[in-house]
Amino acid sequence: MTIRTILVDDEKLAIQGLQLRLQAFDDVEIIDTCANGREAIRKIKTEKPDLVFLDIQMPGFDGFSVVKGVMEIEPPLFVFVTAYEEHAIRAFEANAVNYLMKPVDEQKLADTIERVRQRLAEKKSAEDAGQLLDVLAEIAPDRAADFVDTAAPAPDNADRFEKLINVKDRGQIFRVEVDTIENIEAAGDYMIISTGDNSLVLRETMKDLERRLDPRKFQRVHRSTIVNLDLVRQVKPHTNGECFLVLESGAEVKVSRSYRDVVARFVH
Repeated sequence: MTIRTILVDDEKLAIQGLQLRLQAFDDVEIIDTCANGREAIRKIKTEKPDLVFLDIQMPGFDGFSVVKGVMEIEPPLFVFVTAYEEHAIRAFEANAVNYLMKPVDEQKLADTIERVRQRLAEKKSAEDAGQLLDVLAEIAPDRAADFVDTAAPAPDNADRFEKLINVKDRGQIFRVEVDTIENIEAAGDYMIISTGDNSLVLRETMKDLERRLDPRKFQRVHRSTIVNLDLVRQVKPHTNGECFLVLESGAEVKVSRSYRDVVARFVH
């Protein structure tokens, strides 16, 4: 599969450098480059790329404005590339595949392309399943419902997520059942995993740990906090649009305004 890609940066040398590094990936095809946000929005809407490498700090429309500007169509995957580390949190809140610092590290770029391949493969599987269902509904409508009930959706298959996590803490290795985890707090490159009756420290970044957990159960409610939604017992409103989730153990976790959509599923 060819990954049709657009590069967006107001610095010509930055685009040239990224073009050079991307030559190492045979499946990446650079179909266009853009020097500003307005041009990027127009090209994304017309070219419909699979992937966009997007500078954040640009005159006029910045990178986040570009993302907002293409939400009316099915957006491509975005990788933010910038010299300003303080934008990292907003980049991940915008659901970027990754966030790369300038100058771009070759190994981090390779990791990013692999993530892109995985995301596109999952998307393709979902599209294929949808097309198959459409055809089945036309030629055998009486069997379509059976197929929906019995088929396992490939991209959301819970089997690919962790059931147990090994945590080395205080010289011992603990095997933690994922379903017992109430919440996870980030502390730099360490994660504090709480199970209600125990807390363990895992050396791993939040974004890597998130990929191992089923997103239907585990969701961020703060930029440094993940919660097991199955163990939420109460929602307590707070000031300024924030609230607290009361977990099964009685512990309370604050939900920031940026993650209010997570709480919405508890309110009917």
